[in-house]
Amino acid sequence: MHLQFLGASRNVTGSCYLLEIGQKRVVIDCGYFQEREFQDRNWDAFPVEPGSVDAMLLTHAHLDHCGLIPRLVSQGFGGKIFSTLATAQIAAIVMRDSARIQMEDLKYKIKRHKREGKTSPHPYRTLYEEEDAENAIDLFRGVQFYQKQEIVPGVHATFYEAGHILGAASILLECTEGDKTRTLLFSGDLGRSDMPILRDPVVPPGADVLLVESTYGDREHGEQANIEDQLAEVINRVQKEGGNLIIPSFAVERSQDLMYYFSNLLKDKRIPHMMVFLDSPMAVRVTDVFRQHKDLFDEETQQLLDQGMHPCDFPGLKMSKSTAQSKAINQIRGSVCVIAGSGMCTGGRIKHHLKANIVRPESTILFVGYQAHGTLGRYILSGPEDVRILGTVCKIRARIEQIHGFSGHAGHSELREWIDGLKDKPKQIYVVHGEEKVATGFADELNRDLNIPTRAPEYQERVEIL
Repeated sequence: MHLQFLGASRNVTGSCYLLEIGQKRVVIDCGYFQEREFQDRNWDAFPVEPGSVDAMLLTHAHLDHCGLIPRLVSQGFGGKIFSTLATAQIAAIVMRDSARIQMEDLKYKIKRHKREGKTSPHPYRTLYEEEDAENAIDLFRGVQFYQKQEIVPGVHATFYEAGHILGAASILLECTEGDKTRTLLFSGDLGRSDMPILRDPVVPPGADVLLVESTYGDREHGEQANIEDQLAEVINRVQKEGGNLIIPSFAVERSQDLMYYFSNLLKDKRIPHMMVFLDSPMAVRVTDVFRQHKDLFDEETQQLLDQGMHPCDFPGLKMSKSTAQSKAINQIRGSVCVIAGSGMCTGGRIKHHLKANIVRPESTILFVGYQAHGTLGRYILSGPEDVRILGTVCKIRARIEQIHGFSGHAGHSELREWIDGLKDKPKQIYVVHGEEKVATGFADELNRDLNIPTRAPEYQERVEIL
């Protein structure tokens, strides 16, 4: 048995792992690299013939976990893709949207380069097309939480609630080859306890080998109770100053969490009524998926539903689906709030809203999600005087704010609590999905405290499962 780390190895995005059990090959996640310095990896050749991969497992539907599935399909992969039903539905939205955005961005890039007399160091093409996304969607098979499922002969998987986004799972694999059986646990992205809408993460029984994420392996989050206080303060100030509130947000979970908090603040009369635009066709479609999976909501949200209230609805919320609707937002006089993707400002409609508002001292740019190293969002947070957006250098005059408590990733103590809760202690731990300094530091801590061999693997490193 061998395991190869094909992404999220000493970096945050691009999660992908190739597991080989004898002649059988299983891929766990197949994500898109979003950090600027690693984006060339999206074009790397897969280490084995994609057609030789027997099956795939998907922990959840964020782009950095599912965004390269259509590329693998376009290159010959045709096996089944196992995920929870909610993950399958959201992944379909994310992959279609990714294909469409790539084509739109490519057309804009060609047009801009022609206007500016530039040429690209890379070919003018997309990683995959919408047809590839549709073909990938046809391969999905929905599974239930906590029910053991045969993936290929000799390999069984059990999905456990991870609490990160709707449908997110940690996956426990039981692999048998000859007289050898080993268990591997992929944490996926772990959520936090007592967060809105979703149930808390569940700790699986444990495994011989653990792959654990480390996005926030070096820090804690702010008090969750302060989220509403901080958000109310920002909204009230923006309205008083007559500017706009621009929130880069992930279409999956973060946008729905924001709507939940806006609804609470309005209900408690802590903020004035204002137009809030969810300017993300993908987020609108994901919100529809939320409405179909009330069974995955936590007890508090279930009580809201019993009272006839939905966590993703409130007066003043506008859903922007078309490009024309999106463009019209910037013509509105008076304060509005715009929630748009992508969450790290690497593409999508948020760039146009940033360009229109980042030069306005009365407006505020509010970050509510993790900003990976090398992304536009991370650069803006670093405090530069100006920034290049859509080919234009913009002077930063808007307020730049950040609320940390929104994060859907477990903080340091929450990661430790999850790991310490494993009844069957692993014999080997690999720390993944974290910036290099964070991942290696967290690995050193676990190695020291737990006395279990632990390290942060390198990109494309291949190890034997003993």
